Amino acid sequence: MREQLLMSVLSDLNATSVDIIASAVISTDGLPIATLMPKTLDQDRVGAMSATLLALGSHAAGELACGELDQVMVKGKTGYILLNQAGSDAVLTLMAKESGKLGLILLDAKRAAKHIADIL
Repeated sequence: MREQLLMSVLSDLNATSVDIIASAVISTDGLPIATLMPKTLDQDRVGAMSATLLALGSHAAGELACGELDQVMVKGKTGYILLNQAGSDAVLTLMAKESGKLGLILLDAKRAAKHIADIL
């Protein structure tokens, strides 16, 4: 039941923009809880990298007096990796094309992360 609700949130998120390529709910220790991504992406690898980025971002935010971590963003030449804290035990990870409207994607990701936190 919980996984179906999470998949529904991910599906709705991916439908908000054609530029969102993949999304996933990952536990803070790197285990995929629910994923909606192309078969070319390895769920376990995405989970491990998400947990690593989350831990590094959290550590940096604390050390540099930025407060509690809210979001991590990585920009490459062809796209973005966005991580939003989704409650205390999970993170929403999404990948988007560089051509996407980042402001709208960030807003939709924040809403989805809140919904995921409510489910978990």
